[in-house]
Amino acid sequence: MPRPVLTTRDLEDTPDGGELTIAPDTLITPLAADEVERRRITLRVTDVSKQSAHSHFGRVVALGSDHGGFALKEDLKAYVRDWGYTPLDLGTSSVEPVDYPDFAEAVANAVVRGDAWRGVVIDSAGIGSSIAANKVPGARAALCYDRATARNSREHNDANILSLGARLIPADAAREILAVWLETEFGGGRHQKRVDKICAIEDRHRKP
Repeated sequence: MPRPVLTTRDLEDTPDGGELTIAPDTLITPLAADEVERRRITLRVTDVSKQSAHSHFGRVVALGSDHGGFALKEDLKAYVRDWGYTPLDLGTSSVEPVDYPDFAEAVANAVVRGDAWRGVVIDSAGIGSSIAANKVPGARAALCYDRATARNSREHNDANILSLGARLIPADAAREILAVWLETEFGGGRHQKRVDKICAIEDRHRKP
């Protein structure tokens, strides 16, 4: 059975000194653990039979990076697996210099083709990989640097690719960003109309 994950978002409605019930096998992100200690929140472990909130577990998440993002990719790949997803590693495989557009395109292609549910691209700043991935029709790559941008990119923009800058974000923050991004659903409603307009722009500029 896939393992649920506790992030700081799950703690937002819990008062300082309060109590929160979690499943026995819950994975707690590093930032959530710090928040629990700082706010003196008690985590009560109990069996939870319903796991509907984690129905996305088991889906394929494609990951790709250049040499600057290699170490962070390897770190996040392990967490993706621990959280119950299936990681699809599209390279690179070492810290030898390579070109980020190659790996960003590979991840975007995997997502657009349906080989992966979502994708993650990483380079030193995250900017180049985001630009490259967005050149693939159907890709909506978002460069995120905190929980708020991660949540917004999913709720408002239905981003299907997360871009991270390995030299700008600490590893523990990157894990938190990824956890929030993977858990957040698209809001639909008024946001759907705007995503449709983004897709329409893409359609107007497709080559005949």
